[in-house]
Amino acid sequence: MTTLTKELIESWANDPAAPVALHLKQKLTSVECIDKDDHCIIYPPTYADIGYNIDTLSDSKKVALVDSVGSQANRMEPLFKSTSAKRDDWLVPQIQIALGDGKKKTKGKKEFDTENPEAPITTLSLLDLAHRGADAVVQSSGDLAMKVRKAFSRLRETGDASELCAIAPTSLIFGVWDSRGSSSEKRPRLIRSVIRAWDVEVLHAAAQFNSVWKELDTTQRKELQDEATKQKKKLSVKGFADAPAIFRDTKAAQYVEGLPNPEARVLGGVLVKGGIERTVTINLVALRGLQGSEAKETKTLRNYLLSLALIAATTEMDLFLREGCHLRYTGDDKWFLVPRRGEIVEVNLATKEAAAIFTETAKDGTTHFRSKWPEQMEYIFDVAEAKKLLAAKEEVEQPTEKP
Repeated sequence: MTTLTKELIESWANDPAAPVALHLKQKLTSVECIDKDDHCIIYPPTYADIGYNIDTLSDSKKVALVDSVGSQANRMEPLFKSTSAKRDDWLVPQIQIALGDGKKKTKGKKEFDTENPEAPITTLSLLDLAHRGADAVVQSSGDLAMKVRKAFSRLRETGDASELCAIAPTSLIFGVWDSRGSSSEKRPRLIRSVIRAWDVEVLHAAAQFNSVWKELDTTQRKELQDEATKQKKKLSVKGFADAPAIFRDTKAAQYVEGLPNPEARVLGGVLVKGGIERTVTINLVALRGLQGSEAKETKTLRNYLLSLALIAATTEMDLFLREGCHLRYTGDDKWFLVPRRGEIVEVNLATKEAAAIFTETAKDGTTHFRSKWPEQMEYIFDVAEAKKLLAAKEEVEQPTEKP
């Protein structure tokens, strides 16, 4: 077992001869599986038209996607949000974007009531945005948009990631594509995580909603039926008629040869026979491809981003992924150092001592980049800028390989 030190982390981040990746395998199970012989049933995410994302292998076994790479990144990134008002306590900038300006139209007037305490203001953290520094909300937020565009352009033109690291370091950790900006810069994820369930069987559900229709008199029924016909709406949609729930909204035929089509049935989760596994990979090659403004800053930037990635990867998240998919960890985490060639070595990253080293290294990086953080941490979403974004030509991702 490799002994972890701060110097070892710095070598992973900067030495070209160091391992190419860190890899974690975690075993998971449902909180409802108390005994080893319990049937493990979970609900994967559903997607339009296809339902669950399930692949059938050559041996006929089925593998279900339980939480995608993008979803995992969006769950890990908010770990860096801080409740402290002091900048010295933050590991990353705490940028906030208001989706309202506190102004509310007064009925019958063109003026705005700026004193109305009920005027809604929704504020989002940059760490909550799905596309991070390249999100449409960021691109439509005045001064913040200008800073981010400048950072992306510098990264694209010179390879210097320090400006983007000072504004949105998690964009470099969890991956970003400036498809809505002028640079079109795209950076791979330094940390990639996914959850899959192995050897699954799809289950189906059925339900029956019983309305008050039978209790209504003839006149009431006729009036409701006439109004539904007039409005071109189904009574069951509004809760005035019984509604069986057997089939979901899909393009598949509901019946095939007179029998219910499983491809159109309401989904009822999957029975997991082969286990649930979460894998996490930290890409050290991609990390070592990042540059600062000069050699010393390059080393600091890499150390900083790796330590943040390690904090995200080793922090135990709540695994309540969705209704019907509440998971927990089982067994010990197994982290591996993956060399370019040769023997893979196990390394223990899931200790309090390791966590302290990650935090110490991250704080060293924060100390360096804090002076480059934006002075302003609060910005306002600008609808006028959003309209310009809508009018701009979209960037289409090109294939990286020939077909």
